[in-house]
Amino acid sequence: MRKVRVLIIGSGPAGLTAAIYTARAQLSTVVITGTQLGGQIATTHDVDNFPGFPEGITGPELAERIRAQAERFGAEFDYDIVTAMDFTKGSPFYVKTQNEEYMADAVIVTIGANPRKLHIPGEDQFIGRGVSWCATCDGFFFRGKDIIVVGGGDSALQEAIFLTKFANSVTVVHRRNELRASVALQTRAFQNDRIKFIYDTVVDEIKGADGRVTNVTLRNVQTGATEDKLIDGVFIFAGYDPNSGIFGTQLKTDDLGYLIVDDFMRTSVEGVFAGGEIHDNYFRQAITASGQGASAALATVNWLGERERDLQDLSTEAQVATSGD
Repeated sequence: MRKVRVLIIGSGPAGLTAAIYTARAQLSTVVITGTQLGGQIATTHDVDNFPGFPEGITGPELAERIRAQAERFGAEFDYDIVTAMDFTKGSPFYVKTQNEEYMADAVIVTIGANPRKLHIPGEDQFIGRGVSWCATCDGFFFRGKDIIVVGGGDSALQEAIFLTKFANSVTVVHRRNELRASVALQTRAFQNDRIKFIYDTVVDEIKGADGRVTNVTLRNVQTGATEDKLIDGVFIFAGYDPNSGIFGTQLKTDDLGYLIVDDFMRTSVEGVFAGGEIHDNYFRQAITASGQGASAALATVNWLGERERDLQDLSTEAQVATSGD
């Protein structure tokens, strides 16, 4: 059993940034990285909107740089996954990985959310090379290009409208015969002459050449007819799934499964904090995740400091009472 002051679960921008702050505050810090250091950012080929990198940077390199910075201050990294935890008894908290058991005075949860995939041929092959789940992150790279947006909800139309700032054309592909987005968003999208719609249709395969997307196979779900469509990029907006299932009922979530936190990044369990997309269902950006990770870390540092003072006060009171006897 290993004892640490702060245990960070997740190694995306939120978790890595949190580690910088807690380690720099002289708190023994271990980051349980999960299956991939950097989380979703590690699957992003080009990051062009993170401050401090005017020439851009790759997602894996960004994650590695933040990791190195945290390590410089003393943070340690456990390249493992969490398999069990117990937050019901309060601090210190028990967390188990495949190869280690921890007791941590405080925990910061930053394990994020995963975009829902289509699970079709070519989807994983062309991640960061024409396949994306983030228009804000990658839209800039599709200036003058023809792209498709998969989905029919609010997120799909919001991102489709945003992408018209860059793309030559945006085709929304939706498996139903009508959109699920709000009337206001539909009105805006219908009035945008760069947006077209294909209904009752799904993407069966994403194809490419020379490492880039070149076309997709579309299938009409009513007739079964298929066609190949030349395209430069595929943006998928089928929703996100927060990685909160591992906590069961130990931490309160909203109806969508996102952790509920207050203004100080505190979860429903005192001493457990959260940052990034595990609670953020709106921004989903590396820079906002980093900011939330820093906030969670600062709140953790303050909570541990106050708790330590309270314990010292209790110890002093006990000593005074004993001496009085």
